Amino acid sequence: MSWHPNLWHPTTQVATAPEPLLVRSARGCELELADGRRLIDAISSWWVTLHGHAEPAIAAAIARQALQLEQVIFANFSHQPAELLATRLSALTGLERLFFSDNGSTAVEVALKMAWQWWRNREAGTGATERRQLIAFDGAYHGDTVGAMALGERSLFTTAYEPLLFEVTHVGWPHTHWHDEGVEARERLALDQLEQALETPTAAVILEPLIQGASGMRLVRPAFLRAVQERVRASGALLIADEVMTGFGRTGALFASQRAAIQPDLMALSKGLTGGFLPMGVTMASERIYRGFISETPGHTFFHGHSFTANPLGCAAALASLDLLQADPPRYQDFESRHRPLLEQLSSNALVRRPRSLGTMAAFDLDIGPESYLNPVGKRLQQLCLEQGVYLRPLGNVVYLLPPLSISDAQLERCYGVLADVLPKLA
Repeated sequence: MSWHPNLWHPTTQVATAPEPLLVRSARGCELELADGRRLIDAISSWWVTLHGHAEPAIAAAIARQALQLEQVIFANFSHQPAELLATRLSALTGLERLFFSDNGSTAVEVALKMAWQWWRNREAGTGATERRQLIAFDGAYHGDTVGAMALGERSLFTTAYEPLLFEVTHVGWPHTHWHDEGVEARERLALDQLEQALETPTAAVILEPLIQGASGMRLVRPAFLRAVQERVRASGALLIADEVMTGFGRTGALFASQRAAIQPDLMALSKGLTGGFLPMGVTMASERIYRGFISETPGHTFFHGHSFTANPLGCAAALASLDLLQADPPRYQDFESRHRPLLEQLSSNALVRRPRSLGTMAAFDLDIGPESYLNPVGKRLQQLCLEQGVYLRPLGNVVYLLPPLSISDAQLERCYGVLADVLPKLA
């Protein structure tokens, strides 16, 4: 396949990247290419394909909904799929209010705007010191829209837009791995940094609970997040959980916040929300946040919306996906035990450093070249795996698997077997 003359692919440098592969169809965890080859989709197509491609229950739910109501403006109307989804996600997250958007970045932007305006509404006319500081963590990635970029780590991805990005305070993220003896000292240092930062009046602290995805599958321990929450609560700031990647069973619990035993004020969700079928994002908010926008003062209104807000087809897909998750919790709760022995065996290779796993995710660092997203070893490994029928997308020298729940034991073993076969070719 050659480059299409009218398409612009994401995060792709056409001058150096190989031509894209044309996909004809997909089912379960396999992609079928136009030339007949089959690939195991070991990263759930950028982490969205939760149950597997072409999951029949979700496809059927979308088809039924399409014959009844495909879209309606949500500013003046409501509909049953949206109301059912709001009821279920409120019960599952412990956050009473749901605001719809259309992807992960905008779900984060909505949470950011809610937190910021909630303080503005509350402080208006009181003479109170304004809470203007926002705190995020080193290595954070919260999306590619301008506000979400500002919250994230400054990097190659943000360099061109630096003049547009507002100031955010960043503190340490004491990421860990198997057999890590130095994690407690790094946690103490990070908590000291957070305490010092919180001495400045702070509107909100945002984090990716348990695992930072795009920065290299960087895990922290649940106890660290509980200590973060304790300090944020003591300061009076709001806590935002970006669960765009971690939500819907990815970490072995329905939500990473639950596994960490924290309760945020705001939560951003997307990716696995619709099982990967349709783009949709939601921001969950506490009732306290919601009440802060109810006023006779027009300026207290939350003026944010999207053309496809609460799209009924997306809601139907999300409801069907939740049905599947709740019908068989061990599917995601026990997935980590499937990774563990395979990763332990692979980690005997001298090139494998810092092995780690959480829920449906397993990762390690390649001990070749710099620790960088631009390390070319990742693209070399990707090509070698493609030649053997496994699709991976390393983050530079970080290799990870994040497969759909439908992957069989044989297919998962195949992924690790291919990795074991190609690693010596990288040395």
